[in-house]
Amino acid sequence: MDDPYADAGLRLFENLLARTHTSTPSGVGDVIAEELERTLDARAVVIYLINLEQTALVPVPRTGHPDDEAQDVEGSMAGRSFTGTKILSAPGSETGRVRFFVPIVDGTDRLGTLRAELPMVGSEHLTRLLERYGHATAQVLLAKRSYGDALHRVERSRPMDLGAELLASVLPPATFATDGLVISAMVQPAYENGGDAFDYAVNDEAIHLAVFDAVGHGLHAARLSTFAVGVYRNCRRAGQSLLETYATMDAALAEQFGRDTFTTGVLAELDPETGVLRWVSAGHPSPLLLRSNRVVNTLNTTRATPFGMPMFGTEPTIAEECLQPGDILVLYTDGVTEARYASGALLGVEGLTELLQRDAADQQPPPETLRRLRRSLASADGPMLRDDATVLVAHWHRGAERTLLPQTV
Repeated sequence: MDDPYADAGLRLFENLLARTHTSTPSGVGDVIAEELERTLDARAVVIYLINLEQTALVPVPRTGHPDDEAQDVEGSMAGRSFTGTKILSAPGSETGRVRFFVPIVDGTDRLGTLRAELPMVGSEHLTRLLERYGHATAQVLLAKRSYGDALHRVERSRPMDLGAELLASVLPPATFATDGLVISAMVQPAYENGGDAFDYAVNDEAIHLAVFDAVGHGLHAARLSTFAVGVYRNCRRAGQSLLETYATMDAALAEQFGRDTFTTGVLAELDPETGVLRWVSAGHPSPLLLRSNRVVNTLNTTRATPFGMPMFGTEPTIAEECLQPGDILVLYTDGVTEARYASGALLGVEGLTELLQRDAADQQPPPETLRRLRRSLASADGPMLRDDATVLVAHWHRGAERTLLPQTV
């Protein structure tokens, strides 16, 4: 069957790409909306970006248009489209029109939701076109956000302190997925993090995963963690082994910051073909392994001295575990497990695993699992954080990557 939207789609993407060559970060929202209005006779177009704490979808301002209200992720159509990565529809504000909510997704990383009212014509061809436009919107937004501050400001509900600003500038995207692999991470609190960081790289020879926790709080701790990420990447890109990377990081942090500060961390490598996991612990909490939606192993190993304290001389050892298809690897910092309920009880490793197991049993994809964990850590009746908290999960051959894709992909 011929696609009735083929010509419209060609014009839509051609004009979008042509105009965004010279658009500004503050003006890119106008371009995205105007091309949809011009080509598909869309109305009431709004681009929503998820805020840093992932509680609300915030509208990108448009020139000459009144500001729309932010939409809570919980309980709104825009929020349901975001969390489920699916196009949703409802009656439009005018007779004969349908209001569509389209997920804005860069690959599998959820950025927000696009709302538009279109003439009442529904088909798989239109769904496919809107999904692809949501993807193009994500790519345009990410390309332009590096050149100005307008889009960063939309994502922030309040000012960010200097430590969090420094760390945010080096952290990789929160979610990445490819066939047989999903990586997702969270850092809480979003605006005041000072000492936690994560990093990953998906290379042909190995999937590299790391979590760091610098001693102290605020800007000094942020400098430690940011430096640790930089040294880690330099070692990784130079092809150093896990033990060589540990030694380089240990010496570099001691040289730059003195021997009275340190950073704990876990460095891990996962063979994407065999599932063999190898890791080194620098005085850090042990990773967890979930299998069949329950924790089956705490991946203990001899903990070496934290990075930056070479004079104590605890030698690192490489531990090894063979993952099975469907396993979930969890790296975390102790700020998560040291969160306390109002009763004074610690969340602990058992509490963390219960939260993760609950969402795994519900078949929630990794970024949604971590969004819900973040919500639990920020709620009035949940465990309250006393330190920065970071969690990084890697799903291996679980099929979770399919749940992050738009429905026609």
